[in-house]
Amino acid sequence: MLDYSSESPALLEGSAARGAADAPPRPADLLSRILLGLRLDGVEYGRCVMQPPWAVAYPARPEARFHFVARGGCWLWLPGHDWVRLDAGDAVLLPRGSFHILASAPDVPCVDIESLSRTPVADNIYLIGGAPQPASMASSPPTPDEGPPGAPNDIVFCGAMRFNLDPLHPLLAMMPDAMRANELATRDPSVPALLEAMEREVALDRIGACGMLARLADVLAACIIRAWVECACSDASGWIAAVQCPRIGKVIAAIHTEPERDWTVPALADLMGASRSSFAELFTRTLGESPARYVTRVRMFQARRWIEREGMRVAVAATRLGYDSEASFSRAFKRVIGHPPGALRHKRAAADRREGRQP
Repeated sequence: MLDYSSESPALLEGSAARGAADAPPRPADLLSRILLGLRLDGVEYGRCVMQPPWAVAYPARPEARFHFVARGGCWLWLPGHDWVRLDAGDAVLLPRGSFHILASAPDVPCVDIESLSRTPVADNIYLIGGAPQPASMASSPPTPDEGPPGAPNDIVFCGAMRFNLDPLHPLLAMMPDAMRANELATRDPSVPALLEAMEREVALDRIGACGMLARLADVLAACIIRAWVECACSDASGWIAAVQCPRIGKVIAAIHTEPERDWTVPALADLMGASRSSFAELFTRTLGESPARYVTRVRMFQARRWIEREGMRVAVAATRLGYDSEASFSRAFKRVIGHPPGALRHKRAAADRREGRQP
């Protein structure tokens, strides 16, 4: 079943997610603040009951993807990776929503998930099944709801999650294409407990089970990310290493805490307690980009969230970030994000019209 909700409740929400503190957090606290303010918005979930042989392709999308194998088992494939077996009780998070395939066996031809029918069974809840095949496709491979009579069904609980972290955020960029819960369970004891709770919900099939599974999946996804961060921190490199550095980490924390502030190189150097040249050299060597470029990226991440999710006008975002003109802001936005900010405004307005919201 698919359970659509336009606004998911905050997950581990803290005041750090809503505004800057009076003073920048300590470097060691930045990752904690990011995880504390982690939110999952615009979440949708689906309960798929499939008879082997079956294979479903999930197109790439900006939201993260989540799969929990409730019964049976399946194989997962991503471009550039080998097939991976997922057994009952296993879960996997694809943080960047990469294209992937789930299949009962690696050699089964697949169909697109969007081609399968969705039968409404309640408000905003749908049963996913195979779309009727035209006569011209009679010799095509079976769709997920077909198969030999009496064959055991595979049940996969799937979801799409939109994190409040920007897709270009360095933490997300460092994550692998897929993160298996079972591989991270030793880092976080809550992971196996949540997997067991999801298994019980599926087995008991009680009233409201789909909603309960959705909420459990929200928390499980956050735990998977936290466990991965803890694993990464044990052998830290790149951005995580920079955050943990007592000198550079203080600067990164300040930039992320107050993206609206006019962060010049001299101001950041003073914060670190170094000369401009030594600060710029250390920052660039550690993070692989100049301080000015990093500040611009963080500010554009914030601007995209304001415009896309809060409906802020482009001119207001430009002024709030200290740009002299909307045009100069738009050029910077397009350079970092890849498209002009006006495109987000049009997308937001179209979504408002479809859902009957006042622009």
